[in-house]
Amino acid sequence: MARMIWRLAPWISLISLALAWEAVARSGAVTPFMLPRLSVVLVRIWNDALSGDLPQSLALTLYRSLTGFALAAAAGIPLGILIARNRVVHWFFDPIVSVGFPMPKIAFLPIVVLWFGFFDISKILMVVLDAIFPIVTATVVGTLGVEREILWSARNMGASERQMLREIVLPAALPEIMTGLQVALPIALIVCIVAEMKMGGIGLGGTMMTASRFADSPGVFAGIVEIAVAGWFIVKLMAMLRRRLLLWH
Repeated sequence: MARMIWRLAPWISLISLALAWEAVARSGAVTPFMLPRLSVVLVRIWNDALSGDLPQSLALTLYRSLTGFALAAAAGIPLGILIARNRVVHWFFDPIVSVGFPMPKIAFLPIVVLWFGFFDISKILMVVLDAIFPIVTATVVGTLGVEREILWSARNMGASERQMLREIVLPAALPEIMTGLQVALPIALIVCIVAEMKMGGIGLGGTMMTASRFADSPGVFAGIVEIAVAGWFIVKLMAMLRRRLLLWH
């Protein structure tokens, strides 16, 4: 019984929040427009799933966010290693990363729209711009954190730069790199949702804005629940991948 209670403990707060939502909505303290009942929102999600609107919007949002995240990882990890291990690359890119990391990259949205229009490439590019900075920074920190004595020993034993990178640097820096990826993944989803809200079109963000324009309160709250569930799911998948790759850590 104690083990079962501990397994259910993380869900107690969410269940309490759901019950409080339903109770406040039924109490009459607020209008259904301001806060629709959770049961009504869940019925709306079910109907959207049966009609095919939800799978289509969810698939497009995940496609844009995960594609941008994958591109950011593919570019950010090698760039971070080069910044940490090459003086010329560090000299050139370190100021860019230092200035770009704290800057809200959503400010580039009007420029991206002017250059690329309201197509998927604009939304994916915005995801890449936001997600790449935590990946680069975490990779730099992880690479610089490799003990120099290990590198010196490997170099004295005749290891090439490629061997050192593959067998020493990457495994040692992988925990920090995975941390950067875990930070960048929800950022990718958030930026994709914001870009869809601003640019419109099919997607969870665009569907929420359409519901808002037509004063469809259950549709707006349904989008919030859908985004929360999708974000929780992909974050859990990343945590599972981290545990699988870092069994030794």
